[in-house]
Amino acid sequence: MAAPVASDNFGATLRPVQAQRWNILGGFVVALDSDRARREIVGWCGLSLLALALAGVFALLLALSRVPGISDIFPWPLQFFEKGLVIHVVFSFVVWFLGILGALLVIATYRVSDGKPRLNVLGNLALIGAIVAFVLLFIPGFLDRGAPSLNNYVPVIIDPMYYAGLVVLAISLSFAVIRLLINIPARTGPLEPVSIGALAGGLIYLFAIACFIIAWIALGDGEINGDYNEQLFWGGGHILQFSNVALLLVGWYVLGGLALQTPLVPPRLLTLTHVYLIAAGCLGIVFYLVEKPFGAAQTEAFTLLQYAMPLPTVLIAGLGLSTIAKRVDALPWRDPSFACLALSILVFGVGGILGLFVDGADTRTPAHYHAVIGGINLAFIGLFLGFFLPIIGRVAPTGGAVTALIHLYAWGQLLASIGLFLAGGYGAPRKTAGDAQGLEEIGAIAGLYMNGVGALIAVIGGVMFIWIAARALKEKS
Repeated sequence: MAAPVASDNFGATLRPVQAQRWNILGGFVVALDSDRARREIVGWCGLSLLALALAGVFALLLALSRVPGISDIFPWPLQFFEKGLVIHVVFSFVVWFLGILGALLVIATYRVSDGKPRLNVLGNLALIGAIVAFVLLFIPGFLDRGAPSLNNYVPVIIDPMYYAGLVVLAISLSFAVIRLLINIPARTGPLEPVSIGALAGGLIYLFAIACFIIAWIALGDGEINGDYNEQLFWGGGHILQFSNVALLLVGWYVLGGLALQTPLVPPRLLTLTHVYLIAAGCLGIVFYLVEKPFGAAQTEAFTLLQYAMPLPTVLIAGLGLSTIAKRVDALPWRDPSFACLALSILVFGVGGILGLFVDGADTRTPAHYHAVIGGINLAFIGLFLGFFLPIIGRVAPTGGAVTALIHLYAWGQLLASIGLFLAGGYGAPRKTAGDAQGLEEIGAIAGLYMNGVGALIAVIGGVMFIWIAARALKEKS
């Protein structure tokens, strides 16, 4: 009987004094423990917040401009809705998203190089270029020149300054991706799911840029108008969505790790989903090489490619919810990371369901993508508060105000999207505002009022996030 007792005592000596918890932050904090790394992250975070702030202001103005009868109270400037829509979409759906990609690329680069990356000049050029692009994209919206082009994915103000901004932004992010690629072969740090996700997002981004370049060459010296921009950005715009999905999955994984202190999903499975997304993104280039540019077959190929996106999101969300369900009795409901994770999955999921009913002609289409984008934004808000800030030595904000902003943004975005969907079901047209909508059905009018109220609530949450995050970014712990 003595042996088992001795064995138990020996095993007890090997057990830690306190329970060990999985820490997703630890290695990143060490890798980014330098002034250079912190300056880069602060730069990308600051740029992202400015983009979101600008987009939020125009989101509110655009929503108000859609309310029936509002033009009798506020006389909007000529073409305000169209130019305002361009600014809102580009800064909320392009600059903000690419700013998050830029920050993750920096984090991954320092992580895989154990805090000593090569070719830091590319990192500096990437950030400086992104700041210059921000200015070039913003100014044309307030100049008395340049027609707005409300094409899909990357809407445009037809002005040389605006196109210069897009080119500078494309080159800048490419520098950040290239630096990561250069540091991977001789890496001295681990290449785990977060870095792999950033790598996937970066590679798919390069695929999208390649599609834009191929389309631009194929278009030749054609007249630059709405049709030109639609063809220019159609294929690459589709591919950019796969990059956004890769970043979303990184966000869910990190938030799950922060909130639950355990991997949300098996790391190898997350890596496989990123490999899948890279392969799907690469198909965009193939479509340009094997199909006639801008022909019906190529257009249909890109349209069908979008059905490859739900698989990884449904898989990771489903397994993540399974992990959460196993801890249902001890979930950290007050943890901002958990709130962002749960509400991101909810809002993104609703957006996916709404997408089953769109036909591109009415406001059910923006209802779909506003909910999807809202879900992605919630993941990015959580990344910002719980991941970006702590790894550069800032205190992660918590408390009632943080909880309130998350819920205001989530439920406001959900209400706005459902309102747009309701209005679209009664025939409210896309990309029009005020009396030009020609609304008669009470359902359409009610839906647009819901959209206006929801947008206002979401903007309040967004403003709170920008204020709290900017203050935390400024103050060192």
